[in-house]
Amino acid sequence: MSVKQVRYYLFLKDTITLSLTAFGGPQAFLAMLLERMVTRRAYIQEDELWELNALCNMLPGPSSTQLVCAIAYRVGGPNLAYLALIVWILPATLLMIFAAMLIFFLQENTPGALDFARFIQPMAIGFIIFAAQKIIGKTIKTTEAMVLVLISAFVSFFYSSPYIFPVLLTIGGLSTSIKYKQQPKQEKDAPLVIEWSNFYLWGGVLILAAVLGAVTKYQPVILFENFYRNGSLIFGGGQVLVPYLYTEFVDFKHFLTSEEFLTGYAISQGIPGPTFSISSYVGALSMKEFGTAGFFIGGFIAAAGIFLPGIFLIFFVIRFWDQLKKYRPVRAALEGINAVSCGMLIAAAYLLFEPLEANGLNIIFILATYVLLQFTKISSPLIIAGGVVLGIIYNSFFL
Repeated sequence: MSVKQVRYYLFLKDTITLSLTAFGGPQAFLAMLLERMVTRRAYIQEDELWELNALCNMLPGPSSTQLVCAIAYRVGGPNLAYLALIVWILPATLLMIFAAMLIFFLQENTPGALDFARFIQPMAIGFIIFAAQKIIGKTIKTTEAMVLVLISAFVSFFYSSPYIFPVLLTIGGLSTSIKYKQQPKQEKDAPLVIEWSNFYLWGGVLILAAVLGAVTKYQPVILFENFYRNGSLIFGGGQVLVPYLYTEFVDFKHFLTSEEFLTGYAISQGIPGPTFSISSYVGALSMKEFGTAGFFIGGFIAAAGIFLPGIFLIFFVIRFWDQLKKYRPVRAALEGINAVSCGMLIAAAYLLFEPLEANGLNIIFILATYVLLQFTKISSPLIIAGGVVLGIIYNSFFL
């Protein structure tokens, strides 16, 4: 085995270790990535890591997954990057498929079985509120951006259609890109040279999936198109994905109930790996009428659909990123895109609360979850586990 092959093997080994141990969201993931990929292995330098992280946050798609694949791309090219993608997403994908199967089995065979999740459903809303507050604090710096947040929240709440989201994101980006003169100038040492192959791949798959879905009406194809489209539009991480999935699969298509969705979202907060793994849960339950095979087909189709667009786009942009980041309109547009994403997240918290009974216990658990996340260092899995235990105790002694 050559030195290069050993290096690739070690990279994949490190990636699967992260996929099994990266609890705690993006902040914990970045700390673990810095320690393992930079300090211990020196696959890239620290300044390269932060630059790649910034690039991934600028693109639609799952930023943590894009970052892993971008590092793999720098280490061993596209072949290693695609292998790293599979290794990184597979454990969480399987866990969420099994979670979907368990939830469905309990519902079918034990009436009231989801009562153990009575508290983790409002807790899921607490997670979303916490995420919205964190994202707003980091990205919203101007009055114009806050106005965009409020407009986006208002429109997303009253027009809960999956087709309104790309329109809002486009308007948000254009509305702040016109302020590009406020961005500092950066010298351009060479003309921008773009290799379009991965962009054509991204766009070609998007169009082909849409056409095949419309012509065949075959549910697996339609499901892939739904997730691929969503994966092409998400800015801001897994929490921002929630309103898209809820609107499309609960409100619009009724593939899941609100209770099933909230339970799955809470479970996804308690497992390691990418937060976009909630998609596999949604995809699996969307194919439940096809039996056990349907759960696996739906889960893997959802994973492929949600992760591939972001990977195609990071491979497209990483080749000319050093030149692109010097253009001020590109940097200015991010303010509006991030603001619109924050507004969608606020609307999601309210839309998810609507189906819940507005009683004191639910409100207490929403607030308690937010307080624990904001003011303590208790990990997300422990908070979720505590909610499950309290749900079991409540059912046993008070019902």
